[in-house]
Amino acid sequence: MADAEIPLLEETTCGSLLQKLQEIWDEVGESDEERDKMLLQIEQECLDVYKRKVEQAANSRAQLLQVLSDAKLELSTLVSALGDKSSVGIPEKGSETIKEQLAAIAPALEQLWKQKEERVKEFSDVQSQIQKICGEIAGNASEQTGALAVDESDLSLKKLDEYQVKLKELQKEKSDRLSKVLEYVSTVHDLCAVLGMDFFSTITEVHPSLGDSTGVQSKSISNDTLSSLAKTVSALNEDKKQRLHKLQELATQLIDLWNLMDTPEEERRLFNHVTCNSSALVDKVTVPGTLALDLIEQAEVEVDRLDKLKSSRMKEIALKRQVELEKIFASVHIEIDPEAAREKIMALIDSGNVEPTELLADMDNQIMKAKEEALSRKEILDRVEKWMSACEEESWLEDYNRDENRYNASRGAHLNLKRAEKARILVNKIPGMVDTLVAKTRAWEEDRGISFMYDGVPLLAMLDEYAMLRQEREEEKRRLRGQKKVGEQQNMEQETAFGSRLSPARSSGPKKVVGPRANGGANGTPGRRLSLNANQNSSRSAGKDGKRDSMKLAAPANIVTVSKDDAASHVSRTDSVPASP
Repeated sequence: MADAEIPLLEETTCGSLLQKLQEIWDEVGESDEERDKMLLQIEQECLDVYKRKVEQAANSRAQLLQVLSDAKLELSTLVSALGDKSSVGIPEKGSETIKEQLAAIAPALEQLWKQKEERVKEFSDVQSQIQKICGEIAGNASEQTGALAVDESDLSLKKLDEYQVKLKELQKEKSDRLSKVLEYVSTVHDLCAVLGMDFFSTITEVHPSLGDSTGVQSKSISNDTLSSLAKTVSALNEDKKQRLHKLQELATQLIDLWNLMDTPEEERRLFNHVTCNSSALVDKVTVPGTLALDLIEQAEVEVDRLDKLKSSRMKEIALKRQVELEKIFASVHIEIDPEAAREKIMALIDSGNVEPTELLADMDNQIMKAKEEALSRKEILDRVEKWMSACEEESWLEDYNRDENRYNASRGAHLNLKRAEKARILVNKIPGMVDTLVAKTRAWEEDRGISFMYDGVPLLAMLDEYAMLRQEREEEKRRLRGQKKVGEQQNMEQETAFGSRLSPARSSGPKKVVGPRANGGANGTPGRRLSLNANQNSSRSAGKDGKRDSMKLAAPANIVTVSKDDAASHVSRTDSVPASP
């Protein structure tokens, strides 16, 4: 039965089935009405099947058209979003079937989907970096969480380039900010080192990330961080400036106190780190620990200690200043009363009515004025020294001319002869020296309105008296020469009368020796006056230089050089007269 049905099924068609149905109906004996009714029903059912199939086909076509429309829309959207038609082969419109069109669009869609995914990833990366840098600049980078939504409506390369340009600008700004932050951090480090402060605690107060030495990129670059760093640097610079000013004040006080009390160099070296910056500029102070608080405190303690020590040594210091002042006056032959000055200083210190610093400042001012006075007197005093030296040579030359054995071939005679020649030249210059000295002294006195005193005696008075004594000496010399001529004439007359001739040296009679040579003239008054002045000042000048004192006492002696021919008949003067009182 089954085997019989298989060939039947294989040959089944609508006609064969209808023929088989006729055979069955004939065998059964169905009426024509039934047969027509059955056939009509079969036709209706076939028609329904056809309708159903047509509807299904129409629905399928509509779906395919929708898919094709969607595909075209998506293709258009992707192309518009990506903005690049040349990179994808978009099919041209033609007479292909729907499925052929779908088959042609599918590869293009797949390629565009891949490009879109890659483009979205690029946009996401660039926007994420932009968002991160913006967050770092704003200072809220830690608050940004979750993925960034990408606007897929515009994924064109132009838009991507805009984001990349913006990213590069932000990266440059970040780099600049990071460089500025690192510069601030370095400045804070150097300032903390100079000020002796803890760098780590100082910098982490600004932002914790600034103390992290592991990564440079992790440091905060926000506006708040930069502002805080700028304020910190400004505050540290101000602190540095104030500390340096304080240290320089202490250094100045230390140097003044050291100089005041003649502190030894070994003790001063202990505070070289303080005094070495006494005149330094703020920017030049870079040595670590230079302006540490403990160092400034040490300097303050030392200044306090020296201040207390200064008070106890005030008298000693003041007397040293007075000694210095007396030496200056003595060096330029200005007469003062040292005992009265010292008593006055001691009385001022004991009374407590004057500050020690004011007293010392006043004494320093006196010393400065004394030095100025000494400088103004230097030229005149130098000429006085030359004048006195010339007078000494004049005195020696007179002794030399009086020596009857000066031409003997004794030891050193040639040296004395040379000295005598030089002495004669120098003695001849004495009048010019005196005239110049008088002119210089008068100009000095007119300029200052006071007399030029030399060891308590007016210098012009000394020069005037010297000129007077020199004139008296010249007159005495001329008188002696006249007496000598008269004596020689008498001797010649006697020789003529008695027929014998005596030697001029023997016939001149015994020499009149009055005493030691002096500057006093016939009346002797000027010499005694100068001697009196010398005695009044001998106590002061004796301690300086005995040789120079003796020179001064004998300086104006032997006013006129005696010639070799007159040496035998020259009359010695009586007493030495000092050149300076």
